[in-house]
Amino acid sequence: MSTTPTKELESFANPERTRDYTIRMQIPEFTCLCPRTGQPDFATLDLEYVPDRLCVELKSLKLYIWSFRDRGAFHEAVTNEIADHLDATLRPRCLRLTARFNVRGGIYTTVVAERRQESWQPPPPLVLP
Repeated sequence: MSTTPTKELESFANPERTRDYTIRMQIPEFTCLCPRTGQPDFATLDLEYVPDRLCVELKSLKLYIWSFRDRGAFHEAVTNEIADHLDATLRPRCLRLTARFNVRGGIYTTVVAERRQESWQPPPPLVLP
């Protein structure tokens, strides 16, 4: 079992491929470095996706997220990089990554990156009586 950061994401077969369902994950310990000052930036990542053929394996996601700890990256760039990598690895029907960065210089930054298969349409909302 690896206990070092990695850029590799692992996946497994979606056990309910015929259904649309949403997987939601909250990753409260994301860190990277400010590319200008070298100081640490902290964020909570909210990942939501509707899987198609594959789901992300959680330990590999943890080690992947850890790989950003010592890298300088702008908030917008790192959020889109992670969304792109997840999209390329999993090819989900739909994916949304929300990165809520802690305050820096009196400013909170939230970046939302979305990816969607061109042919996928969300089901109509469920309305309960």
